[in-house]
Amino acid sequence: MSSVLVTGANGQVGFELQRSLAPLGNVVAVTRAEMDLANEASILSVLEEHKPSIIVNPAAYTAVDRAESEREQAMAVNAAAPGVLARWAADRGAYLVHYSTDYVFDGTKADAYVETDPVNPQSVYGESKWLGEKAVRSSGAGHVILRTSWVYGHHGNNFLKTILRLAQERNSLNIVADQIGAPTSAALIADVTRGVVEFVSRSEGPDVSGTYHLSAQGNTSWYGYAEQIVREALTKNFTLALQLDALKPITTADYPTPAKRPQNSRLNCAKLMDCFDLPLPAWQEGVNDVIGRLAPAAH
Repeated sequence: MSSVLVTGANGQVGFELQRSLAPLGNVVAVTRAEMDLANEASILSVLEEHKPSIIVNPAAYTAVDRAESEREQAMAVNAAAPGVLARWAADRGAYLVHYSTDYVFDGTKADAYVETDPVNPQSVYGESKWLGEKAVRSSGAGHVILRTSWVYGHHGNNFLKTILRLAQERNSLNIVADQIGAPTSAALIADVTRGVVEFVSRSEGPDVSGTYHLSAQGNTSWYGYAEQIVREALTKNFTLALQLDALKPITTADYPTPAKRPQNSRLNCAKLMDCFDLPLPAWQEGVNDVIGRLAPAAH
């Protein structure tokens, strides 16, 4: 049985990984309080204590806008820490699964990004995640980097839960309609991760170290995503102040933020599906599932 260490146990993906990886062996999930990713000594202490054969690292600094003013913290967690994990893994013969983001791209491509497309991060967050990728690749460790996008889940804070809350409080909402991507559930990311870990744990398997794109299939805008959330919530016992026709599309220019967002966050996931033989569902499936889990009990 493998010994698996999961970082960021209280995060959206870390929470789901504890479920998905449990059947694979001894899984230790550590919180930020237990492993401070901004502190190399803390990271190494936990690694030496548990000596995992597989490290799964969903922990990250994800406050995209705040990163613009907290560059040092974002770089410590997103750029330096993955290198510490990866170098330890290389020295001990362990394997690392690490997560990155569509924000490594500038979002100007006309169609979905493939893994070999040139990167051009437009924010501190995107730059920090790209530097983390580079640190993992240069470490010599066996690794899989999974780039994902628009993550949400039943656990934690995210766009889906914010829209559900606002739809119960307000009778109109303005939502950005000119950024395109695929809402991707933490549960899907965790389930795919299990498939990847099972694959790489087979000693006779090929070396699949590298970078892969992982998102649900299809695409939409934030506005279309919000429409799906409201539409589904109306069928699942939510009492909403907001009706669908009170959702209003706006442009990115109408909603300025400190960090620049990619206009196009679409990721081509063919490489992942082909290599690991893993199907990826339509984005609406995960959204509907999480709304169902959050729904008030029917009377």
